[in-house]
Amino acid sequence: MQATDQQPATQAGTITIGGDLTVNRLAYGAMRITGDGIWGPPKDHDECIRVLKRTLDLGINFIDTADSYGPYVSEELIAEALYPYPDGLAIATKGGLLRTGPNQWPVDSSRKHLEEALNGSLKRLKINQIDLYQLHRFDSKVSSEETLGFLKEAQQQGKIRHIGLSEVSIEQIEEAKQYFDVVSVQNMYNFGEQRWNDVLKYCEQNNIAFIPWFPLNAGNVTAEKAIKKVAQRHNATDYQIALAWLLAASPVMLPIAGTSSVKHLEENVQAATIKLTDEDLQDMPLPE
Repeated sequence: MQATDQQPATQAGTITIGGDLTVNRLAYGAMRITGDGIWGPPKDHDECIRVLKRTLDLGINFIDTADSYGPYVSEELIAEALYPYPDGLAIATKGGLLRTGPNQWPVDSSRKHLEEALNGSLKRLKINQIDLYQLHRFDSKVSSEETLGFLKEAQQQGKIRHIGLSEVSIEQIEEAKQYFDVVSVQNMYNFGEQRWNDVLKYCEQNNIAFIPWFPLNAGNVTAEKAIKKVAQRHNATDYQIALAWLLAASPVMLPIAGTSSVKHLEENVQAATIKLTDEDLQDMPLPE
């Protein structure tokens, strides 16, 4: 690896979240450093610690997690591997989901639960303020005033620096903006699943970071074929091309490549070095 390529994530460019939090535009999602079903500890604890440490070497300075990953496991491992945190590393976490078993995610965005979740995240991550705290889901059983009002108060208390939302519509973003500045939106998005194009466009127009989760949709056969075709052209993996497409799709896009393997992490981050050609973009058109 050449010296200039030692931190490939830097080649993705940067994005500034909330006016004062500038990070490289290819980030790491820490959901996969848990057990099957995002439940319990990972099969290989030491490898997950190596993955987290390696993110910094590769130029990643934004890590996305949630209290529900494990639950708690992901946040605990981040602190174990990286605390005390280096200057410039931003950690985002989320609250608003309960865990009742593997692959089970009941929603609870009540004030009581969010307060417990936020204080728990602060303790596990060993910090006094969370750089970016994202509401994991709006809760149909709880008034948005209760949920959003709590987040506003927590920010005013200094526990949260910036606030974001996950799996939301434009209407929900605008409702939240009545309480606080919404600086990020984390919705499911990839080349084969673009139902949130309107939200992506809204984020571009309002300088809101868009954090896509599930970057490679394995269920869309047409999209899979297009990705494989472009991947062969670049001698790249499908995942690398999926990430490269996301980076090309919008300047506010902040992809989070998740894995529990150092080898795969190193492969994934090379996506930042791939420049899609006009021919590639005929096969994988960018969102209009």
